[in-house]
Amino acid sequence: MPHRLLPVAAIVASLATAAMSDPLPSWNDTDAKARVVAFVENVTDPASDDYVTAADRIAVFDNDGTLWAEQPIYFQFLYAMDRLAVRAADDPSVLTSDVLRAAAEGDIAGAMAGGEEGLLEVVMQSHAGLSVDDFQADVRAWLDTAVHPQTGQPIRDMLYQPMLELLRYLRDEGFSTYIVSGGGVHFMRAFAEDAYGIPPSQVIGSAGKSSYQIIDGVPTIMKDPGIAFIDDKEGKPLGIDSKIGQRPIFVGGNSDGDFAMLEWATAGPGPRLGLIVHHTDADREWAYDRDSHVGRLDRGLDEGPARGWVIVDMASDWADIWP
Repeated sequence: MPHRLLPVAAIVASLATAAMSDPLPSWNDTDAKARVVAFVENVTDPASDDYVTAADRIAVFDNDGTLWAEQPIYFQFLYAMDRLAVRAADDPSVLTSDVLRAAAEGDIAGAMAGGEEGLLEVVMQSHAGLSVDDFQADVRAWLDTAVHPQTGQPIRDMLYQPMLELLRYLRDEGFSTYIVSGGGVHFMRAFAEDAYGIPPSQVIGSAGKSSYQIIDGVPTIMKDPGIAFIDDKEGKPLGIDSKIGQRPIFVGGNSDGDFAMLEWATAGPGPRLGLIVHHTDADREWAYDRDSHVGRLDRGLDEGPARGWVIVDMASDWADIWP
């Protein structure tokens, strides 16, 4: 019997060797990949003038549009719409606005008509009133069955393979990897470790108000109505400073909502690298930037190259997109 396992062992060994020789196999051999690899090699080589100790190798990444897809609307909003529909079926009185009524009916365009305030209204109405534990269990159950409204793919599978490889590569080289996203912190913590290998303690996000309560004799953290912190735009550097306490040396984003985080991190002393995922592939994913209702990328395109940031062209720089 052991002789039948030898071919499998040989294949595994071959794959491991390939991974060591090319840490980013789903990236094409373009300038973007070369710059990322060169940066990592420089900051991890003790003989390099750019060497950075492991304690200072902090890498942070936006989530929506950077680690997984975000079209036609943020996936957390799709979850909120589904949950709101369930709540409204039990109690129609929760639908107190046109935006809420549209969201409960699955009308994405109608729900988005309220802009950012409308999005927050839907999220707050659908998320509040649950304990954090129950909320995260509900998110995980939703992800087990949720299907993308346009592609038909399971939403939990719409992660970017090249970014999964980048996260693994950085951790293999002694980096600590964090998510810093405008998405809800409790929402992302429900799946970040399974999806990306990033533990809940290394997820920074927007937060609603919450309270500590004793419910049926059990100490409980409850999600309450209202916003406590928005981890977007200028809020991202504030979130990093509050939760991590030091500037990252590697920052990945995809939109102008990440600009302040990229700007602040790369302005620090020593070697630093900013990376922007530019959605240019309408065939395999979506093509959008300056005029997009989500993931708008305008200032980053104009100023990023002069600031030394790597602009990843999804169509030309990535050989594969999905796992």
